[in-house]
Amino acid sequence: MDGATKQIARQRVQVLFQQAQTVYKANPQLAQRYVETARKIAMSARLSMPQMYRRQMCKNCHMLLVPGETSRVRVRARREPHTVTTCLTCGAQTRIPLKTRNKEKTKVEQTINKQNETSR
Repeated sequence: MDGATKQIARQRVQVLFQQAQTVYKANPQLAQRYVETARKIAMSARLSMPQMYRRQMCKNCHMLLVPGETSRVRVRARREPHTVTTCLTCGAQTRIPLKTRNKEKTKVEQTINKQNETSR
């Protein structure tokens, strides 16, 4: 597929997800149909779904995830801090790691530690 076709597909996916979000309160089945159509367009155009839209869709049942209605979102601090999104339709869980502290700071700490070791 050429670039123009993929660009049109991206725009349609974006519009369909926006429509799904606005229509969900009034008609959840229509919103679900929009999500399914957006997924099919992305697959037929062979483009990866943008991350912001992948996180709004269940990876198991492809349901639109609306926090508090079709999904539950929890923040966990075990191991690495992360959020857990649970689909209330199928029960699938998705873990999204939260950003850790700045790596540049740890590099600075490492250089300071090296300087202290060499000065001993």
